[in-house]
Amino acid sequence: MSWQKKRLHIVAARISLVVFLCVLVPCSLWSDSRTKYYRFFRFRSFVQNGSVSAHWMNDGNSFWYAEGSRDKTIIYKVDPIKNTKEPFFNAQRLRHALIPILGHEPSQKGLPFQTFTFVEREKAVEFMIEKKKFIMDLDSYTVKPAPPHSEEISAHAKPRKIEKRFYSEDADLMEVSSPDRRWFLGTENYNLYLRTQHDSRVERLTEDGVKDREWTVRGARWSPDSRMVAIKKVDQRQVHRFPIVRWLSEEEEVEWLPYTKTGEPLPKIELSIVDIRTKRKILVDTSDPENPYIDIIRWLPDASELIFTKAGRVWNKLELRAADPETGSIRVILKETSKSFLGGLGKALSPLFLEDGKRFIWASERDGWQHIYLYDIEGNLISQLTRGDFPLVNVTTVDEEEGWIYFTAHAEERPYDTHLYRVDMKGGGFSRLTEGTGQHSIQFSPTHKFFLDNYSSITRPPVAELRKADGTLIQTLSQANIDALKRMNWTPPEEFVVKAADKKTDLYGVLFKPCDFDPQRKYPVIDYIYNGPNRTHVPRAFTASLWPRALAQMGCVVLVVDGRGTPERGKGFQDVVYRNFGRNEIPDHTAVLRELAKKRQYMDLSRVGLLGGSWGGYMTIRAMLMASDVYHVGIAYYSVVDLYDHTKGVERYMGLPQDNRAGYEYASNIRLAERLKGKLLLIAGTSDVNAPFTATMKMVDAFIKAEKSFDLIVIPEQDHSLRGNGQYIIEAVRRYFEEHLLLEK
Repeated sequence: MSWQKKRLHIVAARISLVVFLCVLVPCSLWSDSRTKYYRFFRFRSFVQNGSVSAHWMNDGNSFWYAEGSRDKTIIYKVDPIKNTKEPFFNAQRLRHALIPILGHEPSQKGLPFQTFTFVEREKAVEFMIEKKKFIMDLDSYTVKPAPPHSEEISAHAKPRKIEKRFYSEDADLMEVSSPDRRWFLGTENYNLYLRTQHDSRVERLTEDGVKDREWTVRGARWSPDSRMVAIKKVDQRQVHRFPIVRWLSEEEEVEWLPYTKTGEPLPKIELSIVDIRTKRKILVDTSDPENPYIDIIRWLPDASELIFTKAGRVWNKLELRAADPETGSIRVILKETSKSFLGGLGKALSPLFLEDGKRFIWASERDGWQHIYLYDIEGNLISQLTRGDFPLVNVTTVDEEEGWIYFTAHAEERPYDTHLYRVDMKGGGFSRLTEGTGQHSIQFSPTHKFFLDNYSSITRPPVAELRKADGTLIQTLSQANIDALKRMNWTPPEEFVVKAADKKTDLYGVLFKPCDFDPQRKYPVIDYIYNGPNRTHVPRAFTASLWPRALAQMGCVVLVVDGRGTPERGKGFQDVVYRNFGRNEIPDHTAVLRELAKKRQYMDLSRVGLLGGSWGGYMTIRAMLMASDVYHVGIAYYSVVDLYDHTKGVERYMGLPQDNRAGYEYASNIRLAERLKGKLLLIAGTSDVNAPFTATMKMVDAFIKAEKSFDLIVIPEQDHSLRGNGQYIIEAVRRYFEEHLLLEK
């Protein structure tokens, strides 16, 4: 037999084997796991009720909420003072009232809508059925079509989109409404305009904006009297340009977006105050180059000053400032500095002003834990409001009349549980107001007399409770039904605590297991990884995080853990990442794997995979290169590769490259390409701005030069989200793990 014929026989044999596996294995092994995999991406649909979203009524205490599926909707009205809960509508009477106007009875068994708005001083309601609006009198149940002219009026009164979002987590940029609802502020051709809300008449407000030196309404703030607006002008002439290629257009197009690389020039920001009557512009003094980040916070109630913050480029200092709208002169109210970086939780950096405008609440980690402090408008400390070895998460609301500040924090033995607490204006009367382990999500009544508590843990199904402001339970409104999960022999996740690589620090995580889990079997392990410094990753609520739930149903044990360097555990825990990215995260994860497997013989450490996106993509690649003896299969999507393309997400934690060259070089995955041993799939979107496509191409180039085999999926014009092509990515992940991880060696 010639070598050509022999080769053809070998190829034919391989094809036959592949066909055999594709026909037989899905029936015997893969088909059921595939069904469960996709089913668990709908995990929330198997949890009925248990969560309440309150729509508060005019009295500030009563509210309504909808419960049940679309086919069996019930809307309840709750009166906390009377401690009553009753159906808001007589469903049978409402359905009968709709027959004459619809010409038929609604198809749903319950209410034919899930939301409505009050009209006529809560004497009637407006709702939509079959894409038509109707109004119903609540006494007589008389139904009539909503006035057709209301659509035209509402079109004028709705803000218009100005720009498509830049980063995937941002919202599209919309016009900004004035407090008196007379005007919308927007931009066109690099300049500002005003549009009237009653007839959409447009008036130009500026004429000096040009390309790359343009006005923006992002972050704009109107004065309370709607006379002035604080606005930014952005100079991007020195900023690096990042190409977005429109591959799918009939003729390819390239859009060059301004995108600062780490250590390179930032946009220059001018802050101005514009009087909309006279069009007079006052330039605010923001000239110091060491503090380039400007955030407009608010106006004082009498519009006498504009409050804004100015932060250092590496976020180790922050100033709260006040500007005089007549002169543009500024005064510094408060300075905050850190030896490492400020704002590990990010969202808590903005001050919260009280109604009088003379006092504000300020968040700081100055003592190693995120706490809140009360200051006066001159920057004098009035009192430290919270203290102790725990981090505050967020201020929920302030009841100035009664003198209470309500906030969420991790102040219990379980360090990631989020409870509601309160303190008085002097920092006294500290008390916890919620019960039950897990995550508590709070909705306060406008009167501050009551709050709704939706809570659950990773193993405790959701519960919705109504409580008084002091935490006294009024009634349980809703408890989740998980019978559908029980019918599938669902296995609850397992919480664990193990030591980090330093053998001292406790790390908290969760193990997800397949339905019908059998501890006598051997299961491959997947590390669903993130470990970025900007947020925690481990799911703490019952229905949170669908990836690990779905992956487990393929016949795996899925590990999720927050290693050192992540937030919400105090300054010391997070500062491990400072100027040191990429050094401790993978050792922590490998230590967790080995520690867990000591007491869990069902974990097969000869088959360990990774899945991660964004920072998790960086960690996936890094683990495959730094710990190739531990991890065998990795899937990294929308990945950060090294640290030179992510100014805000990196400089805060690493400093500038020119000041920390060794740290940046160590953190680069590109230099480690030759270490790749296992199977690695890279998934990248060509329109990703958060983790630019160029970074993945540099990683690809490094693997090619190192003569390493890898797999790549490129998704044209995909941004940093799963929108649009999520189903394809979900299937690609399943297929890759099934082919390279699940089959026993």
